[in-house]
Amino acid sequence: MQARRNRRQQGGFTLVEMAVVLVIIGVIIGAVMIGRDVQRNAEYTRIKQKFIDQWVVTYNSYSQRYGAPIGDNQAAPQLMVNGANFTSGFSGGDMTGATEPGLICSGTDALPSSGGLSRTKEGSAGFDLRDLVKRAGITLPPGRGEGKEDRYAYLDTNGNPQEIRICFGWNKPGTLWGSGNSMYITGLTPDLARALDQMVDGKADASNGAFRQVGITTRPITAAGGATTAGAIGAEWGGNNTGSMAAAVTSDETFGTATDDAQVMTLVASYKMNQ
Repeated sequence: MQARRNRRQQGGFTLVEMAVVLVIIGVIIGAVMIGRDVQRNAEYTRIKQKFIDQWVVTYNSYSQRYGAPIGDNQAAPQLMVNGANFTSGFSGGDMTGATEPGLICSGTDALPSSGGLSRTKEGSAGFDLRDLVKRAGITLPPGRGEGKEDRYAYLDTNGNPQEIRICFGWNKPGTLWGSGNSMYITGLTPDLARALDQMVDGKADASNGAFRQVGITTRPITAAGGATTAGAIGAEWGGNNTGSMAAAVTSDETFGTATDDAQVMTLVASYKMNQ
């Protein structure tokens, strides 16, 4: 009798009990994964609302106050960002061959050289973005803090710190990432760039709409008979979050070989301004 009682006390879990435990573990893992996605999406929305949108407001406030974009000549405006340093390019009224003036940025450090950005920033005295905005009596967005208002720090999907930086510039007609006055945004992971494009344009299209990828090239479209024509509409954002910082900006169809602790590659976006 005592031996039978001991055997009952030493018995293991039943199949039903083990199934219940496995279900609970699965629910917990699923909740953690969903929680990470929700947190990431919330961070992307915060970047859009608390940083990007605030700089759009700052740009518009400057334009309305001075009647000209940032860095333009107020006495004889060109209606282009850094128009005061626009030197050449008119040819019978055609500006497709114009020499674009340097980007209006803050600070003395160099711009990121990756992500397809080939523009240089304006180095003339008196054309610092932060100083121009403060001189106009406009409150700067908070950004990373005093002196770093043009930057925003966040964590990429591998948990490594990334820094967004904004500049303003004018793009000549025919530029695939949008002509006219634009906000240049560096330091965007492919995941974040697509999320911002979706929020701005309602569709993640790297070569169409107000939010585009800098450095994108035309995608060849094969026509009947084997001929190809240039067509950039509907292009994917280059790269993905599996690429490391050393990766080149390639088609989204190519997966990177970065480890899950590498710093994620970044892209540059051009956000067209409305004035």
